[in-house]
Amino acid sequence: MNYTIGAFSKEVGLSIDTLRYYEKEKLILPKRNEINRRIYDSSDITWINFIKKLKQTGMPIKDIKEYAKLRYLGDQTIEQRMTLLYKQYDVLVEKREEIELYTQFLLNKIDIYKEMLSERDIK
Repeated sequence: MNYTIGAFSKEVGLSIDTLRYYEKEKLILPKRNEINRRIYDSSDITWINFIKKLKQTGMPIKDIKEYAKLRYLGDQTIEQRMTLLYKQYDVLVEKREEIELYTQFLLNKIDIYKEMLSERDIK
């Protein structure tokens, strides 16, 4: 199924302006019909959803642009794309470890307060 930019915008939940920006930045390269209007298809939906997921991981736009460029160059760039994904994976693992430290800090403080409350109740 093919989509005009308006229908595609609704389908992927992004504004037309955002889609045009993505095209300007070469994140997506839609096909054009005989009167030069953008035409999107289901593979574009999959690709946009992938871009949205990359953004949710916190991947910088610079890296998403590089990933998109490599994707459009074809399968010979798989290793470079994997490198970008591993780089972002490492960032997320580091953030998870940091969050675990903060979580433990808060739990320790909560335990101190529980202990203080139980000692107060005993008196």
